[in-house]
Amino acid sequence: MNTRDYQALDRAHHLHPFTDFKALGEEGSRIIERAEGVYIYDSEGNRILDGMAGLWCVNLGYGRHELVEAATAQLERLPYYNNFFKTTHPPAVKLAEKLCDLAPAHINHVFFTGSGSEANDTVLRMVRRYWALKGQPQKQWIIGRENAYHGSTVAGMSLGGMAPMHAQGGPCVPGIAHVRQPYWFGEGRFGEGKGQDPEAFGHECAAALEAKIQELGEENVAAFIAEPVQGAGGAIMPPESYWPAVKAVLAKYDILLVADEVICGFGRLGEWFGSIHYDLKPDLMPIAKGLSSGYLPIGGVLVGDRVAETLIEEGGEFFHGFTYSGHPACAAVALKNLELIEAEGVVERVRDDLGPYLARRWGELAEHPLVGDARSLGLMGALELIDPETGERFDKAQGVGNLCRDFSFAGGLVMRSVGDTMIISPPLVITHDEIDELVTKARAALDATLADLHQPATEESIA
Repeated sequence: MNTRDYQALDRAHHLHPFTDFKALGEEGSRIIERAEGVYIYDSEGNRILDGMAGLWCVNLGYGRHELVEAATAQLERLPYYNNFFKTTHPPAVKLAEKLCDLAPAHINHVFFTGSGSEANDTVLRMVRRYWALKGQPQKQWIIGRENAYHGSTVAGMSLGGMAPMHAQGGPCVPGIAHVRQPYWFGEGRFGEGKGQDPEAFGHECAAALEAKIQELGEENVAAFIAEPVQGAGGAIMPPESYWPAVKAVLAKYDILLVADEVICGFGRLGEWFGSIHYDLKPDLMPIAKGLSSGYLPIGGVLVGDRVAETLIEEGGEFFHGFTYSGHPACAAVALKNLELIEAEGVVERVRDDLGPYLARRWGELAEHPLVGDARSLGLMGALELIDPETGERFDKAQGVGNLCRDFSFAGGLVMRSVGDTMIISPPLVITHDEIDELVTKARAALDATLADLHQPATEESIA
């Protein structure tokens, strides 16, 4: 079939995630047919550098035959069996062992799920069960952050703080509150705290968490959930003061820390987990995405000793789980993926070589008239678009970020827009030359966006 045939069938039958169905049907989907390394190829023969590693997940890049072979071998031996009814299978057991070897020392157990959303549903259940077993069943409240993303199931959406999702998905799960995000560029440099020092802003955000705990009553608050770096929210790297201050608040009130590692885990920030980079020592760590480099769907929750031991020794049966928890083929691929990342020194290369190289090249884009901030950590980066005439942020209604995204895709680079924040998260196997190509194409998209903004309005556009 050709592109138009696929688009017609797609329009007729396929409802895409996070999509205006009607608008996409009128425009037509881009049909991706194959991929290799850091590139995807569409049905028109265009080669596109995947600056988002699929959806933050293809850490080892495309075309890794070792992962295909691991899946094939497992599908031939045991394509499926569940982990209910007092059973398990070797792939789940071996993957659990490997994950706990890689995790911080105080984490020695994992509960498998099929996705990051399911992992965060599991977190909600575990946190409330833990406190009930500790004789404090009133500790129900979980605090998240505004503009946070923890999945799109009802529980995941509720834990996250994205207003458009809440508007369509309510009523949310009760007992969940949100506090301000540590987004210095948007809320410290601009917004109510305009011109505020980043470190002072970080302390202010931690103080907002403490104020919320006091408002709800410390005896009622069970956990705080947050990504080490907010990914889908816009690659928001907190000020250095933020996490130490937050850790002090949580310790003061004996509140569990849930570090959502779905995006940050498995090398993205130059450590196996973002929690290691920030020395968080969380009680629970939801994982997914890079766990299998996206080759097969799998997720889980890494559970710290104090929670796990309580659930094991005092909890009896935990009435929770999924048909595909620890699916044998998915687990086999994830195990091989982790072995390859370790054997090839991918995490260390991101930390010591690729991350610093991207930081230097990406930082050069700060000189562009449209860019108010160019930040990166490991292999995650963001550009903040501003009006070059005023130095202020654009009116959201202008959709400048979406315009830049479309120019980027047309120019052979997947670069995502979150409002007027352009973000990247390329495969961890990207080379220096490919980083150079990424930056060159990102600059071209910025140039095209700037040129489009400077075009004089026509009578038709004014009408």
